[in-house]
Amino acid sequence: MKLPKSIRSIIPRFLLNKYREHKRTKFNKNLSQAHLSGSLISCGQLKSQLESMGIKEGDSLLVHASLRQMGFIQDGPATVNEALLSVLGVNGNLLMPSSPVVSLQVDYVQDNPIFNVTLTPSRMGAISEHFRTMKGVKRSLHPTEPVCALGPQAAFLTEGHFNQLTPYSSLSPFHRLCELKGKILYIGVSLDNAGTSLHLLEDAVEFAYPVYCDEIYDLRVIDEQNVEHRVKTKVHNPIYSKKRRCDDLIPLFLAKNACKQVTLGNAACLLFDADLMLNTMKEAYELNGTTMYTPNGLLT
Repeated sequence: MKLPKSIRSIIPRFLLNKYREHKRTKFNKNLSQAHLSGSLISCGQLKSQLESMGIKEGDSLLVHASLRQMGFIQDGPATVNEALLSVLGVNGNLLMPSSPVVSLQVDYVQDNPIFNVTLTPSRMGAISEHFRTMKGVKRSLHPTEPVCALGPQAAFLTEGHFNQLTPYSSLSPFHRLCELKGKILYIGVSLDNAGTSLHLLEDAVEFAYPVYCDEIYDLRVIDEQNVEHRVKTKVHNPIYSKKRRCDDLIPLFLAKNACKQVTLGNAACLLFDADLMLNTMKEAYELNGTTMYTPNGLLT
């Protein structure tokens, strides 16, 4: 069972760590039993499910994923990434967020860490971290919200992210995915815990809410050639972050055919049309002020 975000925020860290360790122990025990029973999910099964949900050769696909929610996958993250890349083919592009931030952006940047695009691990789960280390993968040079990409458009998708004041600008991988008419697949996670692309609205319109902190942070990043740069970035205002009700937007996206509910492994998933997702948010905002902070709008 996944603890709701509201509950996690009030539990002391040491108790959360104990809970997570208990979950890991239970998962590993069940994984061993799955090995013995022959009930592991194979790469072939995942490929069949991906194709059935509408992922096809040549697609550009951004993936947010929880390995644990998928069930017991043969060879773990490597198999998931193999299945994704196999279905997308040599003309497709696979993207994954690889943020080093564990909790709040403001907490992370106040420590003023050095972000090393090659060495700094992803904190976005085992599948993301495995993908980051794969040969040929490019990673955008943004200190709080870097994105990894592999495919013929990987450079286009990642190179504009450098020294952007916000991670979700029109030059970001998240926006360029929309330009490529790409898709977003949420595997075992929802918008509440992986709603990165929702932030595109905040840069795409004259946004009414102070979702960013006033301070602009000066941070250090090290590129693939081991050259250090100074970059500036804004971070989200934690006061407004607590107001988010991201999953309350799902009915709107379903009604506008911007997403559909699918399954991969044993995980409940959402598959979005990235450009239609953004346009749906723009239209709803212009019509009645709908946002992740005001999912019912201002006129209802």
